Amino acid sequence: MEHRQVAAGGVDARIEALKKQYGKDLVILGHHYQSDDVIRHVDIVGDSLELARRIPDIEARNIVFCGVYFMAESAGLLARPGQKVFLPDHGADCAMARMARAEDVQNVLEKLAAAGRKIVPLAYVNSSLAVKAVVGRFGGAVCTSSNARPMLEWAMKQGDAVLFLPDRNLGRNTARALGIPAEKQVIIGADGKGLDSEDVRGADLLLWPGCCPVHDSLMKPDMVDAFHAHFPGCRVIVHPECTPEVVQRCDGAGSTAYLIKEAERAAAEGKEKALCIGTEFHLVHRLMEKLADRINIIPLAHASCPDMEKVTAENLLATLEGLEQGRGAVDVEESLKAPARDSLVRMLENC
Repeated sequence: MEHRQVAAGGVDARIEALKKQYGKDLVILGHHYQSDDVIRHVDIVGDSLELARRIPDIEARNIVFCGVYFMAESAGLLARPGQKVFLPDHGADCAMARMARAEDVQNVLEKLAAAGRKIVPLAYVNSSLAVKAVVGRFGGAVCTSSNARPMLEWAMKQGDAVLFLPDRNLGRNTARALGIPAEKQVIIGADGKGLDSEDVRGADLLLWPGCCPVHDSLMKPDMVDAFHAHFPGCRVIVHPECTPEVVQRCDGAGSTAYLIKEAERAAAEGKEKALCIGTEFHLVHRLMEKLADRINIIPLAHASCPDMEKVTAENLLATLEGLEQGRGAVDVEESLKAPARDSLVRMLENC
């Protein structure tokens, strides 16, 4: 144990030394779901929307993104000429993003277009670069959990219906908040079959059958009920990637930024003894420690993202040591850049 602690201390010291060495030529970004071992070295921490908004203003030659692959791809799309984006572990993917393949999305949109309706695709940022490019070519945009509601409102005005992908839960929860009737929502098959059905033809919102395994499978309605029973009067707030059945039992739902602000507000007001938060555990644990002297933050479930955990202080160090050799650089396929960037820019321009 002692050897591991010394080694970890050496890693931390070496990372900080390299940050000092590169100075203004290096910026490290990190998503809230990263572990504390990584977050302590990050210059800008945020959710997907906040980090995307920060990219155009970064002047550093090297941008290291501590998160998962689709986030680094988005950073690469928005980076300036001459900038390089690095990801410490290219195996840090996203299970939800893998549930929507670009060729399947293209096939579905072509079939829907052939039926004579203008279907506008709206892709959750948890999607691949290739999917974002398809969405961009069909006049659609990207959204995050922070701006899903205004972006869905925008998309609804652009055509006859919207294809929301890949997260069916975020799509359904956002639709409910906008008052879109359940009978006007249809979950379609990723194989493109059944698109000529009466239900699909009459729907205002078509939903891809994807989800986040962490929020969808590990957080259940009975957990919310149990917390309310054991802590009468205390609130439960969750991420909208949870199922509608969970969200409807809760006292609030929103993005990681919303969950953080609600926890900090509750702690500052001092009116609540406890607050239960349902999202990725690293973020909840960080809030538990930060606010421990003012409010008791309780996780709804010990749910951690295995892909986010692939980025470690050790492979962050390896990336920094290999910056000049391009170790960990994220390459954005040239043919996908323009349409994928269009989908991102439409989001940034409309929210």
